[in-house]
Amino acid sequence: MLGGKMKGEGSSSISPLVSFTLGAAMATVCVLFFMSASPGRRLVDIAAWGQNNGTAAAQLEHLRSASDAARNVTAVAAPAPAPAKAASEYGDLEEVLARAAMADRTVIMTQINAAWTKPGSLLDLFFESFRTGEGGVARLLDHLVIVTMDPAAYAQCQRVHPHCYFLRTTGVDYRSEKFFMSKDYLEMMWGRNKFQQTIVELGYNFLFTDVDVMWFRDPFKHISMGADIAISSDVFIGDPYSLGNFPNGGFLFVRSCPKTIQFYKHWQAGRYRFFGKHEQDVFNLIKHEMTDRLGIAIQFLDTKYISGFCQLSKDLNKICTLHANCCVGLGAKLHDLRNVLDVWRNYTAAPVTEKRAGKFQWKVPGICIH
Repeated sequence: MLGGKMKGEGSSSISPLVSFTLGAAMATVCVLFFMSASPGRRLVDIAAWGQNNGTAAAQLEHLRSASDAARNVTAVAAPAPAPAKAASEYGDLEEVLARAAMADRTVIMTQINAAWTKPGSLLDLFFESFRTGEGGVARLLDHLVIVTMDPAAYAQCQRVHPHCYFLRTTGVDYRSEKFFMSKDYLEMMWGRNKFQQTIVELGYNFLFTDVDVMWFRDPFKHISMGADIAISSDVFIGDPYSLGNFPNGGFLFVRSCPKTIQFYKHWQAGRYRFFGKHEQDVFNLIKHEMTDRLGIAIQFLDTKYISGFCQLSKDLNKICTLHANCCVGLGAKLHDLRNVLDVWRNYTAAPVTEKRAGKFQWKVPGICIH
């Protein structure tokens, strides 16, 4: 009896334990099954189950609603970034031109190296001529672009003028004076010519002036509206459209248009057709051919107004510019141009009656002027 009782009691005590274990296992399986359907919600769901298993159905419904909303969202690609603006091969040239240009896209240009920018050198005389000139010629400095050939010239230009451009070149040291018709001189002249071609290709008209040209009055009124090119003359024979005039490229106006762009291409090609010639000689050699082929209108400027040492205007009441052409060497140019400015200062300070009387004449002979 005792053994039978003991057996019955052990059997009844095992049954609840088995029931509890089986129930816990089934609950765990349900939890794991639910979690496997939504992996991203595992920790949240476990906590929710532990806290209140009665909210599981509501949470499941929430997940289904979020999933349906996600399927209804249309993906929109982010706008493509704006393409980076390519750097101009001319650096800041276009910016400098835009600042200096007149309303009709005309600029005045000169070109210098370090030798011409030293105190008391050609650049100082050039500026003084504008500032002592008549008829408001000084205002034209606002439209002057100074093209520099070396870092020292560029640095000096920036100290004295707002519109400076550094023309970077290779193969030639432009800091020192270049002697007429030397290899470096020819490189400099043809490089200048190529740069002028760039200006017209960019859509700008230009009036190029050597820095040894003194500006006393506005020369634009002597440039014909019908001229594609207007160029100063070493020797002027009286007819501004005669190709018999002898040109000087140290004072040159070019209007930007298809004809002048083509002219410059032929002019550059002439460097190799007439090897060893500088650009002014080549201009003289191709002028007949180009006027026939391109129909280009070339005006040769009267030396009475646009003058030079080659053919000197002696009428100070009419002269607009005076170029130290037919003169070799920086020292000779400086000597004679200083005398020119001395005479001009005396002229501008004189009473109108004395000016009209024609009492003022250049100091001749000089080293070059005569």
